[in-house]
Amino acid sequence: MALGRLGKRTEKGSDESTEKGAGKESAAAAAPAKRGGSSMSVAALRSRVGTLVWTVFVLLALVLAVGALLIAIDANRDNALVSAVLDLADGVDLGVFSRENGIREFDGSNAETKNALFNWGLGAVAYLVVGRLLERVIKP
Repeated sequence: MALGRLGKRTEKGSDESTEKGAGKESAAAAAPAKRGGSSMSVAALRSRVGTLVWTVFVLLALVLAVGALLIAIDANRDNALVSAVLDLADGVDLGVFSRENGIREFDGSNAETKNALFNWGLGAVAYLVVGRLLERVIKP
């Protein structure tokens, strides 16, 4: 029994010394992290802002794409949701990618559908490109 107790004491003692040594090492490793903590928070902030910018630009592109789809399938414009999406897409197109006076104006049959698909589609692609570029500039 004495050996068993001695073995336990030895194991306990070695565990305690290992834990104490590990505590010193982790405290030493934590010290440099505290000194550089401000740079880590700036990098984390830049990463979050970059992700937020990318998300906003993707949502703007999605509004234009859904608006073009609603025009293409000839959705009921008396529906509140359809009219809300189309109004939002008209605001998001910035006038440059407008259906009425956009980059390209089609005439003839299905001109409204062609204008919406071309101009709003081009606007959606532009939002995605600009959003990705801004995200790359902002993120560290």
